[in-house]
Amino acid sequence: MNSTRARYLLDLNALISLADPDSLHYRAILAWFDSSGEDDWGICPLTEAGFVRVTTNPAYRGPTRTVEQATAILAEFARHPGYRYWSISDKWAVLTAPFSARLLGHQQVTDAYLLGLAIKEKGVLVTFDKGIKYLAGTDYRRNLLVLDES
Repeated sequence: MNSTRARYLLDLNALISLADPDSLHYRAILAWFDSSGEDDWGICPLTEAGFVRVTTNPAYRGPTRTVEQATAILAEFARHPGYRYWSISDKWAVLTAPFSARLLGHQQVTDAYLLGLAIKEKGVLVTFDKGIKYLAGTDYRRNLLVLDES
């Protein structure tokens, strides 16, 4: 891990919360972002596509957006000075190998990929999902930040 500062990868819930002031987690993500996250944070292809998919769905509880509006929000985030895009070039099985024995089912597939990317890039996955702690285990807890929902 970089000794001067952490590099943060936002999961989908964290990204959606950062973009939606009416989100249940907005205050928590904003407080974290303002205090320590804004210097080196970003998203990857999974969170980028997930953001467009979720926020353009008419069933989404927040403000439903068009694909163009969702894409514009992502472009706005990308202009932030601390933003960086996390590319994924490794296969899922490669990135999840360090903790594959702790994978319990289909609902962990994306979480595992994101955690594996954070581990590979010596970064920290930012989430509200407490269940990812089990995936990380003690070996990779430094690569995970679970924010408090309040």
